[in-house]
Amino acid sequence: MIVTADRLKTVEEYYFSKKLREVRGLIAAGKPIINMGIGSPDLAPSEAVINAITDSLTDQGAHQYQSYQGLPELREGFADFYNTKFGVAADPLTEILPLMGSKEGIMHISMAFLNVGDEVLIPNPGYPTYTSVTKLVGAIPRQYDLNAENGWFPDLEALGQQDLSKVRIMWVCYPHMPTGTTANREQLKSLVQFAKDNDILLVNDNPYSFVLNKEPFSILAIDGAKEVALELNSLSKTFNMAGWRVGMVIGNEAHINAVLKVKSNMDSGMFYGIQKGAIAALKSGEDWFKSLEGVYQSRRKLIFELADALGCTYDKNAVGMFVWAKLPENSLASEDFIDKVLYDKDIFIAPGTIFGSNGEGYIRFSLCVKEEKIKVALDRF
Repeated sequence: MIVTADRLKTVEEYYFSKKLREVRGLIAAGKPIINMGIGSPDLAPSEAVINAITDSLTDQGAHQYQSYQGLPELREGFADFYNTKFGVAADPLTEILPLMGSKEGIMHISMAFLNVGDEVLIPNPGYPTYTSVTKLVGAIPRQYDLNAENGWFPDLEALGQQDLSKVRIMWVCYPHMPTGTTANREQLKSLVQFAKDNDILLVNDNPYSFVLNKEPFSILAIDGAKEVALELNSLSKTFNMAGWRVGMVIGNEAHINAVLKVKSNMDSGMFYGIQKGAIAALKSGEDWFKSLEGVYQSRRKLIFELADALGCTYDKNAVGMFVWAKLPENSLASEDFIDKVLYDKDIFIAPGTIFGSNGEGYIRFSLCVKEEKIKVALDRF
């Protein structure tokens, strides 16, 4: 009998992997399901991006192994983007590492900086992958509470009174997923100082800065942040390239080299054509961002109407491509609520509990749904 590794006992199959299989089964049975659960952009990348990958296919060396660090032009593109959009200067040769989607960066960073038994501070609610990857590398997840009363920002004073001697990494995500809350400069400054005071590597996961957000910000814009912080970013949401799997990690040379040591043993470089498309995306002008905002603003307005129809409350100032909504008082539990809507109204919405126990009492709508379908969903109520 072939026995699986003990580490598999620490994690479950990803929620969306299981639930979307159930949803696909309903669709196969003829149910007119409208999927509002997952943030996979349904819009296409720009024409310039499509042309860039198409034109690259006959370039010399296009189908060979590529550099583990990506094309120099791609690293320079990320550096220019960060300098222009965030006011953050970075050396494209030593401080930027392209990734096959930022999700792989979570694993690479964890493998580079965590030993078995180390502890990791993880937001509750937050991205489930932070917890699962921590467990897979043999480290110990320690959740810190986020709640509406504190603006979905950690109570650093209370956290600092705990024994943090074994903590090596703290995951943060601002703009926050799933709530859409932003953090101001002073809050991010306090996070950086907290990391310095406690010798913790602070990692900000930042893929939502350019969706319905008037003030994009990077934690690396805080003075001295590079000493203790890394930032992940992605082209998935900003440029409708989720399936392309293009991301990056930015930080100081020593930290980037540690991540590269892991990454260079895990893959053989990103496909040349995808890199060329990414370079074109990073050069997008303001018209691209305005058009994207127009689409998501219209969709969000309709999602607000749907949330109203369900008796939910929400923050109209939240950013990103989701609407985080609080269920009405005395409602069903989150997962029971979304199952009732799924089977009664043929609409799939994500329950807040998949992001942690503090997501109980909340649901999350995705804006990656065409207006016509949102209107159909409204009609069903």
